[in-house]
Amino acid sequence: MHVLITGGAGFIGSHLAEHHLALGDKVYVVDNLSTGSLANLKPFRGNPALRFAEADILRWDGLSEAVAWADRIYHMAAVVGVKKVLEDPVSVIATNMSGTERILRAVHHGGWNPQVIVASTSEVYGFNPKDSFAETDNIVLPSAGRLRWTYAVTKLADEFLAFSYARKYGLNIVVVRLFNTIGPNQVGHYGMVVPSFIKQAVHNEPITVYGDGEQTRSFCDVRDTVVALDRLAGCPAAWGEVVNVGNAQEISIRGLAELIVQCAHSTSPLRFISYKDAYGEEFEDVTHRRPVLDKLRTLTGFTPEWTLTDTLNDLIERECAKNLYVA
Repeated sequence: MHVLITGGAGFIGSHLAEHHLALGDKVYVVDNLSTGSLANLKPFRGNPALRFAEADILRWDGLSEAVAWADRIYHMAAVVGVKKVLEDPVSVIATNMSGTERILRAVHHGGWNPQVIVASTSEVYGFNPKDSFAETDNIVLPSAGRLRWTYAVTKLADEFLAFSYARKYGLNIVVVRLFNTIGPNQVGHYGMVVPSFIKQAVHNEPITVYGDGEQTRSFCDVRDTVVALDRLAGCPAAWGEVVNVGNAQEISIRGLAELIVQCAHSTSPLRFISYKDAYGEEFEDVTHRRPVLDKLRTLTGFTPEWTLTDTLNDLIERECAKNLYVA
């Protein structure tokens, strides 16, 4: 199978590349390296089945050719991370919306109907008061803190673009709402909480918790995520649908920090700072984010293999090994 991955040098994209290369597929990665890194592709750059293009999806002149070549497309290219979104909302809008529309237009005009995964986010559920979110639940976004929600709004627009193209042109598209994916190669530069906490814990530094730490999240190992995406892309019953992808195990951010301290045998204290101090402006965060995964299980039979504790132990071990190597 020929697999095109936009944003393929990024965190999830590079794991998708590794997954499909291991299956014997040919993989074409495109990434502008703004948040992705060639280091993520280094373990398999010598694989003759991997092709890489450093290019911006908004201007890449090889897009039409690559789309026509592909049997499957994972559209993962996006500006991500709360800090990055607040720093440059214009780039978020351009990349996340115009990039998606350009991909879909190329698929429509390509003379071929590949399987397409369009990555959305659990952030689109916003402030829905329900304890857990199903795909049919209402989207509840506040009118205040507008830039904070730029990412969610652009991803919601991507969903409408995807469904519009799927309905009008019969394209084989699945929209996936990803819930807090974590795992190897994720970095904390743009506000990703798990790699930040682990680095602080391994160095016995204070762990910085934003707000009161009582907000909850559900974390899914990227090695589970890529399996779910692979199954959804190849599932005809999922085409034209939006599907939650994640792990329903829920934990508070304070509880996460305490668990990481315990797993790392760290002496790190917890340090609580306000959102305003963290982001430099007023910031409102959602109190919980847990997926209902019935639809994913019904369509694919998928259940996660990695527990949160297993993932954290693996990441702590990797961070410790990295520090020993540097020393």
